[in-house]
Amino acid sequence: MIKKILTAVVIIGLLVAIGFVLKGNKEKIEASKQLPPVKAVAVTVQAVEEKTFSDNLSILGTIIANKEVNVVSETQGRVLEVAFKNGDAVSQGQTLVRVDSELRSAGVMAAQVNYDKAQADLNRYEALLKDKSITEAQVEAARFALKAAEAQLITAKRQLADTRVTAPFSGVINSKNIEIGAMLQTGTAVASLIDINNLKVKVSLAEKEVFKIKRGDKVTITTDVYTGYSFDGVVDVIGVKGDESHNYPVEIMLQNNDSSHPLKAGMFCKVSFGNLPSRNMVAIPREALVGSAKQPQVYVINKDKAQLKDIVLGSESGTYIEVLKGLEKGEQVIVNGQINLNDGMAVTIIK
Repeated sequence: MIKKILTAVVIIGLLVAIGFVLKGNKEKIEASKQLPPVKAVAVTVQAVEEKTFSDNLSILGTIIANKEVNVVSETQGRVLEVAFKNGDAVSQGQTLVRVDSELRSAGVMAAQVNYDKAQADLNRYEALLKDKSITEAQVEAARFALKAAEAQLITAKRQLADTRVTAPFSGVINSKNIEIGAMLQTGTAVASLIDINNLKVKVSLAEKEVFKIKRGDKVTITTDVYTGYSFDGVVDVIGVKGDESHNYPVEIMLQNNDSSHPLKAGMFCKVSFGNLPSRNMVAIPREALVGSAKQPQVYVINKDKAQLKDIVLGSESGTYIEVLKGLEKGEQVIVNGQINLNDGMAVTIIK
């Protein structure tokens, strides 16, 4: 019996000893899990301030012809003459194509005879009316006959004139679509004519940019073809309706009268709108930005801690960016050390 009691006492003692050992180990493990306190992150800051921005807007554009039309025939017949070639410079009213006009000339002669007869009849009837030899109704009928003959003469002369296809404006032949001997039909395009003495530059501006310009503004135009040389242009048309991407069409007039630096339609160019009106705005250094382009953010100092803020950006000028929303003038933004930060972390400002 005594032996059993001694055995029980020994077992209990072992269990108590094991318990003390396990408790000590647990305390050591818990202590090892506790990390040393995080030190404040050293950062550099800069106050949000108001800057004067003078925007210099530059954008790529395409040079196009001021006018470009297909010259079409208003008559039909056999082509007797084609008085142009591709690339020819032509003047307004210059004959480009001549169509067989024999029948139209005969029509003019016949219409002229009828008109002269109607005029003579009216003169005779008016003389007889004075003697009361005829009635007023007969004279009135003669007046109507003269007007009808005049209309026929005008029509015949127009049909004769249409046998000569002329240039509607001065320009350069871009394409030739007819040859001598061909049977020309009404509405056939005989040539493509473009005016490159005056050119246009078409650009597309975003909605935040299009309101910075106005009609009549002078711009500078450069191309990769003529390095170091620039052309002067004037804003002529500003679109009033944007596309699905909120871009607005803008047209710039450009003179192409420099023979030493000629321009061609279809060329790419760069349009610089120069220094637009200055304006004051809240701005921050570019290096203060964190986050993505779609969701720009900055860290600001709030009671010795870093606070992450969402912001809305505007224009850029040099190393500064306009802040439209999210910051107030005077707030301190972190410009260096953000890579080690999380929202709410303690910071130390480096002077």
